[in-house]
Amino acid sequence: MLYRDFGKTGVKLSRLGFGAMRLPIQKDEKGRITGIDESTELIRYALDKGVNYVDSAFYYCHSESETAVGRALKGLPRESVFISTKNPLENACGSCWWLRLQLALRRLDCGYIDFYHFHGLSWDGYQTRCLGEGGPMAQARKAREQGLIRHLSFSCHDTPENCIKLIDTGEFDSLLVQYNLLDRQYAPSLHHAHEKGVGTVVMGPVGGGRLGVPSEVIARATGAVSTTEAALRFVWASPDIDVAISGMGDRRMVDENVATAERGEPLSDAEVARIDRLYDENKKLLDLPCTGCGYCQPCPQGVAIPRIFQYLQWHSAFDLKEASRQRYGWLGTGWEEKNKPAPACTECGECEPKCPQKIPIRAKLKEAHKILGETVKP
Repeated sequence: MLYRDFGKTGVKLSRLGFGAMRLPIQKDEKGRITGIDESTELIRYALDKGVNYVDSAFYYCHSESETAVGRALKGLPRESVFISTKNPLENACGSCWWLRLQLALRRLDCGYIDFYHFHGLSWDGYQTRCLGEGGPMAQARKAREQGLIRHLSFSCHDTPENCIKLIDTGEFDSLLVQYNLLDRQYAPSLHHAHEKGVGTVVMGPVGGGRLGVPSEVIARATGAVSTTEAALRFVWASPDIDVAISGMGDRRMVDENVATAERGEPLSDAEVARIDRLYDENKKLLDLPCTGCGYCQPCPQGVAIPRIFQYLQWHSAFDLKEASRQRYGWLGTGWEEKNKPAPACTECGECEPKCPQKIPIRAKLKEAHKILGETVKP
């Protein structure tokens, strides 16, 4: 396993981290939890292979992820493993934040947490919900002074610009954002953090499974034996990224990811350039030069225009047909209910004058729908 200095924290972390969100923990029809023993063994298996960073959160895996992590640490020197977990800001009450910290420590069955995150922190949330006497930030500072937290961190899904504002507060030693071959919007944030000496961790290096499926196009461009390998090597090609956490649900995933990490061969500049060229060339072939700027939003009908075009580009540029159709099929349902697929378009035309690339959006939405799935309802 290869290790890297983690910002200015003084610790060395494995380039591959274990994401404890996809553990084989289930809840049956009677509400009984199963799979904790199997999850504990899986985490320990990764630790035995040199992984020393494990990332969990308060609500992962029916709120049992932290329990499995704690059990996996039993019998190991505490300083040999670095625990990362997260406290949500669903309640701005400082005492509630403190209570969740105490419960996390009990589940983990340890005296301190190495990297404790404000979960999904936004710039607005930081300003309106974290600050103030007795608020979550004050409680976090107190926990750090008492040794319950070694380092204060945050995960973020806000805009890259607001992520940089959070970095510049100087409150945090590390951050966690999404970054992969398909989703690169946080590249400026990661670079800024690295320049500031803030440790950088990325989630979703395999795109939440999107890059876990075969793609001959990516294989030809990179020479990798699998799309997963290419995805990890792409992330590690960035000098701004310290750790990539992968949600691993079985030993096969651990073995594959560890083997890639141990090789220590990030994609070369030429391979990254070929990936970028594929993307750009397919934009031209599709006559779809969408940059994802979002100026076309909001759509009065809620059509997720930039996202639909992104899925179309994945489908064509990287041969990720199954993943792009699946993601498109989710639009308008469940947690994507507010983000509508192309049939919801009423052709009002509000979007087209706003597009700096002058894309005929209405026509392109129809084209995208034909390619990504006629069965999807508005």
